[in-house]
Amino acid sequence: METQKLSFKKQITGFRYAFSGIGKFILSERNATVHLIATILVIGMAFLFRISTNESIAVTIAIGLVWVAEMLNTCIEKAMNFISVNEHEEIRFIKDVGAGAVLIASGTALAIGLFIFIPKML
Repeated sequence: METQKLSFKKQITGFRYAFSGIGKFILSERNATVHLIATILVIGMAFLFRISTNESIAVTIAIGLVWVAEMLNTCIEKAMNFISVNEHEEIRFIKDVGAGAVLIASGTALAIGLFIFIPKML
């Protein structure tokens, strides 16, 4: 297998594609808007309550986890819709498991947020 040379131009192009994908995701998916608002609120609360470095790390990981789960779930849903527009039990299962992953990620993020912010509010 031939090793590819590192190309700065190809790296920049790759980043452009990635940022384009993030932008398309935010502009086209309703759940992305919800996550964006939640992200902004949580970051605002983090500054307001002056959370610690470790708490900031936990919040950052939680936010990233939810965004990655939602974006991957969107990819799964789009791919399944591309494969078939008809209802199939297997496709429904795949979509439901993807949605479940987002629910778990969101629940985990919520729990982290509650552990960090409730004591500060009290």
